[in-house]
Amino acid sequence: MSDFPKLLGDVGGTNARLALQSAAGAPIEHIVNLSCGDFAGPLEAILHYLEQVLPLAGCGVPRTGVIGIANPILGDEVKMTNAHWAFSIRRLRDALGLASLRFINDFTALALSLPALPAHELKQVGGTEPMPGKALALVGAGTGLGVSALIPANGELWVPIEGEGGHVTLPAFDAEETRVIEVLRTLFPHVSAERALSGPGLVALYHAHAQLQGAVPEPLSPADVSQRGVEGSCALCVAALHSFCAMLGTVAADLAVTFGAQGGVYVGGGIVPRLGAFFERSAFRARFESKGRFGPYLQRIPVYVIHSPFPALIGASRA
Repeated sequence: MSDFPKLLGDVGGTNARLALQSAAGAPIEHIVNLSCGDFAGPLEAILHYLEQVLPLAGCGVPRTGVIGIANPILGDEVKMTNAHWAFSIRRLRDALGLASLRFINDFTALALSLPALPAHELKQVGGTEPMPGKALALVGAGTGLGVSALIPANGELWVPIEGEGGHVTLPAFDAEETRVIEVLRTLFPHVSAERALSGPGLVALYHAHAQLQGAVPEPLSPADVSQRGVEGSCALCVAALHSFCAMLGTVAADLAVTFGAQGGVYVGGGIVPRLGAFFERSAFRARFESKGRFGPYLQRIPVYVIHSPFPALIGASRA
């Protein structure tokens, strides 16, 4: 029986993006962005979405669904780390009347999209040409920090890695980062990479730099820190952004050598694409290549910032 129409989704800690695909190879259409905080759970969000778009879609109710979500999928019961949603996949499937419903990690979905992303939606930051047939690595900061990779299999097949690499322990590259992380240790029982490399992480870095400089921090949002840092209107925000970019370079390089990602490292999420030229001028690339004897190995690896509007939906359609 046909899998189509297919419900597609990309659920993060803040927003849920939903869409429909009417047939295999058909465009992904009727994309709607919803705030997770406006709904008790995914059932309410999806029913609201279908009520709005089905009269316009003309493709009938969805038969199946594939949804990427910012959470590990370890069984039927899902409780989100960075949002209040908790639900049963099976009960959600039955309530929606779907023949099948799959949830995959959101960065697994994003990783699956990488071979299909058009070149004009990727901004290369350093490196040379990707080596064909080699692994692709993926990291991205938003509400949390996502990590994944694609491992080449036979022919044009790719095997995605579904992990939680954003929760590795954050390393300190130099004495300054050691001081910053020491402050973060007073805030969190475990300073993971996500504690610094995320929206809340930007605020934590801002507060850490304020404490180190004996300044009184303002009650800023992640967007405030990013904007003031890019504009250069707040020295503490600039310092926080510089720490963010450099630390991301370390984490991306660790990922590259772990997976042998000579096919390229991709940077997604909502934060880095908005930093624009600040990111390109930052210490990210220098830090990425600062791996001692493995510096030359990393120098050739291209890094691509993803500027596609809804790449995880593309990945969900390919899952």
